[in-house]
Amino acid sequence: MTSENKAGNSDITSKPAVSEEQAIKLTETLYGFRVSKVKPLPSYDDQNFYIQAGDDGDSIQREYILKITNGESSKNAELIEGQTCAMKFLNEEGLPTPNPLPTKTGEIMSLESIDYSGVIQKHIVRLLTYLPGTPAAEIEATPEILFDIGRIAATIDETLTKKFQHSCKKSFDRGEFIWNLSNTPLLKQYTYAVKEKNLRQKIEGVITQFDNSVKQNLKSFRQCINHGDLNDHNLLLEKISTLNGNIRNEYRISGILDFGDMSYGYYVFEVAITIMYMMIESTDPLPVGGYVLAGYESMVPLTKEEKEALFTLVCCRFAQSLVMARYSVLLCPQNEEYLMVTAKTGWKHLMALLDTGKEVVEKIWEDTARSFLDKREEN
Repeated sequence: MTSENKAGNSDITSKPAVSEEQAIKLTETLYGFRVSKVKPLPSYDDQNFYIQAGDDGDSIQREYILKITNGESSKNAELIEGQTCAMKFLNEEGLPTPNPLPTKTGEIMSLESIDYSGVIQKHIVRLLTYLPGTPAAEIEATPEILFDIGRIAATIDETLTKKFQHSCKKSFDRGEFIWNLSNTPLLKQYTYAVKEKNLRQKIEGVITQFDNSVKQNLKSFRQCINHGDLNDHNLLLEKISTLNGNIRNEYRISGILDFGDMSYGYYVFEVAITIMYMMIESTDPLPVGGYVLAGYESMVPLTKEEKEALFTLVCCRFAQSLVMARYSVLLCPQNEEYLMVTAKTGWKHLMALLDTGKEVVEKIWEDTARSFLDKREEN
């Protein structure tokens, strides 16, 4: 849902425009399947297709996602390989991530030259297993769901940081990657896209807060590999079935999607990003952070210094998302509806955080987490 932005958000402008016929041909040529159904899916800067396919002579049809990476990101094959291998590793560790299929030649991905009416553009192509479930954005997030999301965010960070070994890991050190919270000050060059003066001043205030109270403390935070984009469209949920097949009115996380924003960061970054996105669809957003934090800290307790920065970092992620959505619309107005998904409620929630203030919000999070954990112990 987000993308790297180093020079004019070229990822957006190099978004693939593959036809359904080309998607079928890519799947059949690279993977040897016979495609029976293809359907385009909404996306930010890449292009995704839902695929049903089977082997020749096999009546069993399986579901996949064909992912075609934008032209700009496709130039960094090492980074895409690292993300793909991390996704595969987490799947092998038992987390519900897509599993990339090898091509007929055994490759985890393939750089393909796509012909757009005589203009050739190179894109990395991958075929991923399809995961069942409903996006978290479409389900009312109960305290239990938010706790589980916080816990799985910590599990991803811990598993990648402590167990994942791959030569491409160094590619996660992404320098001036706009979506890494360390680079919040880089937003200054894009704030002109926010036309309303009062909103732009709020964003500038958040950036100043980062500069004054967080930036100098980054070295004291614990480093890790961040997923970096656990938003409510990148997390799938499905209802839990009992042993006799009955469906309970409880959910489990059935899918973790989109590893395109992976980078080296800090544990507290992942918590902040997850809290921000879980607030988006909530009708009562301020307590959300308490439930997510309780889940995260059940796996990875934050230090005093990390907790002190959390409120500001949540505001910074709102600022990143809102500013870059406005900027991306300037570059790609035809994709405005998708690009502005977060912004529909994002401004309101950021204003609520800032108006309520750091101390009050932190108290809400602390009280919410304690109350939730007390109830869990009672049950």
